[in-house]
Amino acid sequence: MDIMFLAFSLSSIIQSFHISGTQAGLIATVTNLGMLVGGIFFGLMADRVGRVKVFSYTVIVFSLASLCMFFASNIYLVYLFRFIAGLGAGGEYGACMSLVSETFDKKNLGKASSVVAIGAQVGAIMAALLASLIIPRFGWQMLYVIGVLPVLLVLWIRRDIKEPEVFEKTKTKNERPRIGLLFKDKKTTWQTMGLTLMVTVQIAGYFGLMNWLPSIMQQQLGLSVSGSSLWMVSTIIGMSLGMLTFGTVMDKLGPRLSFGIFLLASSVTVYLLTLAKGQWSLLLAAIIVGYFINGMYGGYGAIISSLYPTEIKATANNFIMNVGRAIGGFSSVLIGFIMDQYSLMVVVMFLSIIYLISFVVMLSLPGLKNYLAKNN
Repeated sequence: MDIMFLAFSLSSIIQSFHISGTQAGLIATVTNLGMLVGGIFFGLMADRVGRVKVFSYTVIVFSLASLCMFFASNIYLVYLFRFIAGLGAGGEYGACMSLVSETFDKKNLGKASSVVAIGAQVGAIMAALLASLIIPRFGWQMLYVIGVLPVLLVLWIRRDIKEPEVFEKTKTKNERPRIGLLFKDKKTTWQTMGLTLMVTVQIAGYFGLMNWLPSIMQQQLGLSVSGSSLWMVSTIIGMSLGMLTFGTVMDKLGPRLSFGIFLLASSVTVYLLTLAKGQWSLLLAAIIVGYFINGMYGGYGAIISSLYPTEIKATANNFIMNVGRAIGGFSSVLIGFIMDQYSLMVVVMFLSIIYLISFVVMLSLPGLKNYLAKNN
């Protein structure tokens, strides 16, 4: 919700500070940079001092940074506050997924991590609804005041949730967490690089579908969608259903088969977007494509947590996810270039090809072959 606030308030921020499109685009860039830095720093902290503690710290950081946006009087303060918000948002993922992986039964880890990931989709819908209600009446600054409310949730979370036993047993006797452990030998290095590439494709496809394809289809195919919110909600419904399915399938069949099915299906179903001839067929295509391309998102937390030891688990989750997010985020620029130079079919072919590349990379990761045996 906090991250998506920017998408719905950006035009209002541009008007308030009379900034250029380039200056406005830097807000998202600065936020992603903060998420990368925060992911590494708070990942190491979570592996050192505890998942629950750092999870709480990160929520407080991005909530208070969101509140500070209310007082931003120029674009440079916006950059500062969004960078700080990115620090907290980037650090939260690893602490959360590590906590999930060390709390839930390994046999149901895929489903558990997928259900948690659906929270991001719920947050996106909440951001859209709140923006439509608050910005016209109270201005974009008031929207960010809502972002401080998660601090109240922290007080409730910290009341009963304890650090996982497996973390308490290992934090004092294992070597101290450091980034180098993600690249300690050739096998681990390729595992880290391969998973990062898969996440990059995951994020690239998400941004491509959510940011550019609606406008591409309206311009090049002459189709209309009744507002961007209708497109987004339809896509998110498909994504959420895909996550629920994927988590269950992964727990039963393992990550190689489940990722294989969803990656190959993603490379094929994106072509449905070129076949849509009206509003309802377009929305149906959005649900189907969203089901496959983002259904896999929740699975990454489960496999990363399973492939890396406890002492580096949160760091691995944050490093892989946030590096992938930072690189994958540039897909908006690349797709925009393709859109200017070529047709919708070329954009869809680009998305299809990167899913096939991710499929090949996934098959090359040896750690995924023994996932079921390790978790059962």
